[in-house]
Amino acid sequence: MSRDPRYDVLFEPVRLGPVTARNRFFQVPHCNGMGHRDPTAHAVMRGVKAEGGWAVVCTEEVEIHPTSDVGGFIEGRLWDDADIPAHERLVEQVHAHGSLAGIEFVHNGMVSANLYGRIPPLGPSNLPVSGYEPVQARAMSREDVADLRRRHRQAVQRSLRAGYDLVYVYAAHGLSTLQHFLSRRYNLRDDEYGGTLENRARLLREVLEDTLAECEGRAAVACRVVVDELLGEEGIERAEIEQLFALAGELPDLWDVMVGFWPDDSRTSRFAHEAWTEEHFRGIKELTSKPVVGIGWLTSPDTMVRLIRDGVIDLIGAARPSIADPFLPLKIEEGRPEDIRECIGCNVCVTGDWTSTPIHCTQNPSMGEEWRRGWHPERFRPAGSDAKLLVVGGGPAGLEAAMALGKRGYEVVLAEAGRELGGRVLGEARLPGLAAWIRVADYRRGQLAKLPNVEVALESEVTADEVRGYGFDHVAVATGARWRDDGVGRWHTRPLAFDSAVETLTPDELMAGRRPAGERILLFDDDHYYLGGVLAELLAAEGKRVTLVTPAPRVSEWSVNTMEHVRIHRRLVEAGVELATAQALIAVEGGTARVVDVYTARERELPLDGLVLVTARLPNDALALELDATAIGDAYAPGTIATAVWDGRRYAEEFDGEPPGDAVPFRREVVELAPLGLEVAGR
Repeated sequence: MSRDPRYDVLFEPVRLGPVTARNRFFQVPHCNGMGHRDPTAHAVMRGVKAEGGWAVVCTEEVEIHPTSDVGGFIEGRLWDDADIPAHERLVEQVHAHGSLAGIEFVHNGMVSANLYGRIPPLGPSNLPVSGYEPVQARAMSREDVADLRRRHRQAVQRSLRAGYDLVYVYAAHGLSTLQHFLSRRYNLRDDEYGGTLENRARLLREVLEDTLAECEGRAAVACRVVVDELLGEEGIERAEIEQLFALAGELPDLWDVMVGFWPDDSRTSRFAHEAWTEEHFRGIKELTSKPVVGIGWLTSPDTMVRLIRDGVIDLIGAARPSIADPFLPLKIEEGRPEDIRECIGCNVCVTGDWTSTPIHCTQNPSMGEEWRRGWHPERFRPAGSDAKLLVVGGGPAGLEAAMALGKRGYEVVLAEAGRELGGRVLGEARLPGLAAWIRVADYRRGQLAKLPNVEVALESEVTADEVRGYGFDHVAVATGARWRDDGVGRWHTRPLAFDSAVETLTPDELMAGRRPAGERILLFDDDHYYLGGVLAELLAAEGKRVTLVTPAPRVSEWSVNTMEHVRIHRRLVEAGVELATAQALIAVEGGTARVVDVYTARERELPLDGLVLVTARLPNDALALELDATAIGDAYAPGTIATAVWDGRRYAEEFDGEPPGDAVPFRREVVELAPLGLEVAGR
């Protein structure tokens, strides 16, 4: 199919100083949990995006010097020449597909406690680091400023030797010394680098000029800047940014704009809508003649076109949408936008950074596995036999397995007991703020409809005897899991005895439409991700008086890793939900619940009319056990939607392959040992 003419504007080339982007699709820098530890896996992942049509593909933030290491996180690193080969590999992968390779340098300053290098952190002022480490940043002297400028230039020189086409000067996300100097919140200086906006912007301008001098004619220079820190008068506001553009608007070859801090910039779909940044970006292009790139959880080509036509931005910036579908640009260009695997905005990708593990994605199970396991988002190795397979269950794992097996060329029957494909996604996508999650089912249903070798049988609950009679060569059971109603979870590993007179419901029952009859509801969340908070919000919106009890010190504790915990807490408080953190439910007797403080063991009583338990799940694996078949997804080990989708892909990829046995089932890079120092060898 040919491209829809409505989208032609998206494929116009854009000049960026001495280089040209072949279209307007720009993968902005984003973390990936691989960085300097897994350089080949990282490089191949970026190369796949270039293959998918992104005209510019950038790294994550890349440390320039040990005076600012991001210990505890795995980012990029270009401290000295020893780091160049890893970057050469990434550039090679990106260039192989005709895209520009960009690198984002960072000096994290007071955001990092420098736990790896143990060098005292630097900042514009004597202030504590932004985390809770018992460390303070040292106010930078003029000599420190000169050192930073020199080290940034050295990093730029190394990046040019590695072959990068675009070099970032970074003052955004609250993660950069350059932003800290720019912001009134952190810059308390009274010298030429403090006070007025012109003074606070001095270091940014100097580094920009240094970088332009190094890159002249060889690479473009981008400046990534926050247009509003969302702190009011305490931080950078739009009026000051307009002053900044008056001072430096024509310096870089490209402006990359963002809003707030990282948790603001990467809001989940639960708290934002597509193009939510538009109101902040309007008018920026009027301040400069240089191209502007911006993000906003952009997944719709129609929205992209409107933002270009309306003069809001020049290039479509994307991190998460490029993770969910590295081939998004190519699918639009080839006239098949219905094949786009749209980002659901869950921020599972971000958890890789917070846990220092390779990036993964709910929608795209190949993300982070391109080199490690050889998975590709669009290509599948051909079938290794003429086996016929039955997949039982049309939830996330079953959908992914049936689709991937079908794309490999196998004959597949997907049997679903319900009237609709989607499994747990159907119920969860109807909960407050999670509507976009239905895309997990929508994409796979659309792909299955295009596969003539895959038959979908709805309202087809099967028994073991029936399955045996069908004569399939292999059976995968993806029948999901069910929420427990006995209180077993992390805090209690054995069932609790609840008063049978108190109505007790599980998430499954709530998502099926049941509601507690009483007014006062205690929700015990021992799951610690999103669901407990979402269900408390649901019940409160329907007029229930909800108390959320959790043994964790925060509600939805694991959502720290998706950067939602602050917004979840705020929304629950605003909804009138009473929060009882660091407390565990231990008994329900009559109209009273007993809870215990997890630190002091002190007990107290709470009145209740109904109980909702969000604790743990049991796999629906009876069919798999009876058939001695392969259980996949939640039927094998209950987890997130992302882990279920991934396991469906794993099953399809490994089918008809050699079992790994005791071998490591994926490729990894092992550190090469350096020679022992003389002072060590001589001991």
